[in-house]
Amino acid sequence: MIRQRTLRSIVRATGVGLHSGLKVNLELRPAPANTGIVFRRTDLDPAIDIRADAHAVGDTRLASCLGNEGASISTVEHLMSALSGLGVDNAFVDVDAAELPIMDGSASTFVYLIQQAGIVEQQAAKKFVRVLQTVEVRDGDKWAKLEPYEGYSLEFSIEFRHPAIERTGTRVKIDFAQQSYVEDVARARTFGFMHEVEYLRQNGLAQGGSLDNAIVMDEYRVLNSDGLRYADEFVKHKVLDAIGDLYILGHPLLAAFSAHKSGHALNNALLHALLAQEGAWEWARFDQSTPAPKAVAHQFLPLADDGPSAPAFA
Repeated sequence: MIRQRTLRSIVRATGVGLHSGLKVNLELRPAPANTGIVFRRTDLDPAIDIRADAHAVGDTRLASCLGNEGASISTVEHLMSALSGLGVDNAFVDVDAAELPIMDGSASTFVYLIQQAGIVEQQAAKKFVRVLQTVEVRDGDKWAKLEPYEGYSLEFSIEFRHPAIERTGTRVKIDFAQQSYVEDVARARTFGFMHEVEYLRQNGLAQGGSLDNAIVMDEYRVLNSDGLRYADEFVKHKVLDAIGDLYILGHPLLAAFSAHKSGHALNNALLHALLAQEGAWEWARFDQSTPAPKAVAHQFLPLADDGPSAPAFA
């Protein structure tokens, strides 16, 4: 049986909010089976829980923002991506601010924290959302699509008229039957342009943005002294974001995702379209009576009894 997973222990971290520039304290805690990913705003009295759910997504202009009872938590996509990539189904995420810390602008710090906490299997079958029919959403020349596939793959292409981006790979396909989330995706950082950063700061945003947590470009080149982590880091970050946005569904997908110039809004619109289309999906579980396809079984190998963490989709 492919089982649900949660954290072995509590882990804590402190970082800076990308837009507020304020200190943010984060705590990841184990959660019972069938809980899902639940954010808790501990700075509010009383504290308010905000569940990762496609219908809870509000503002998507600069990040994915979840809301409940008038409270919100923003910039959840990088942590959600890490939780998806490491196969964590259930966790409590306590945070004392309205946004998660940006850390280094990728998912790698969250991967490290999850691996430090360790991952354990639970006595419940993992619930997948199996896509049965092709679902597509469009916005001008931007589009995103889910197609039936007994595994999980993502293909993404981007277009930016900028020499630093045009010199890199602008299309990538990741299939977790063969590739590793930790090695091939998790370290890709968010990116932006200097003129955009200046505009955002003038409007009270991106107060915590810096070369330490983003790839920043002027009109011609990357300004970070360490350069790029991947030859195609720009498009890989879009894949990282998409993995996090899609995991807001609350369950792992059995599907092939493809997109061109998609962002948080279109990714969420795709989830809404999937859920609204009758017969487009079904629940799937894998046990002794229903063996998992090879691609799925490869992603979720059973954990060793004393293992610190799950295989990283390797």
